[in-house]
Amino acid sequence: MDNKKLLTKLYLISPDHIKVNEFPKVLEEVLKTGLVSCFQLRLKSTEDNYIISASKQLIPICKKYNVPFILNDRLDLAYEVKADGVHLGEDDGSILEARKLLGTQAIIGASCYNSKHLAMEAGENGADYVAFGAFFETKTKIPKSKAEITTVKDWVYISNIPCVAIGGINSKNCEELVKVGVDFIAVIGCIWNNKEQPEIAIKKFENILV
Repeated sequence: MDNKKLLTKLYLISPDHIKVNEFPKVLEEVLKTGLVSCFQLRLKSTEDNYIISASKQLIPICKKYNVPFILNDRLDLAYEVKADGVHLGEDDGSILEARKLLGTQAIIGASCYNSKHLAMEAGENGADYVAFGAFFETKTKIPKSKAEITTVKDWVYISNIPCVAIGGINSKNCEELVKVGVDFIAVIGCIWNNKEQPEIAIKKFENILV
């Protein structure tokens, strides 16, 4: 159990909507904790210029704390802002095209829902990580599938490609995912949608992951 704790890391995803003049400071406070290993900017129904502006302000902060900056869905904008990588859903484009455009050093992730088959295909096409979810009830989005712990357990056994668990995860329900060896747990609502400061919310994972 202790060894698996050392292997599980936090993958932080932004809220659906952010204020460009406020969020950079908030993100810096969270990254300053040293508990976040990856950050994804996920802005739905947002104009391109806003995503570009936000990215240009957030990328230097991520670099300061050595946290990769991943852009959700938008391969074209990931290329434009020189993001560290892109996360693609099933309908967001080809992993092969993403690799061709972003290069060999880019981080490319793929949503695989509850499907080991999709994950295998993503791995064969060169994905750097695969994401399974949703594991728990979530208000962030309407999930395409309900994921099972056994999917992660099987994946960890059959593949060396890192996997991310996502969907309603918080510090109280993530222990079983950590036990089966998930590489990253993605957190969204439990960090942004509560009365606590985000940097305080993120610290609730400290004893679980360290």
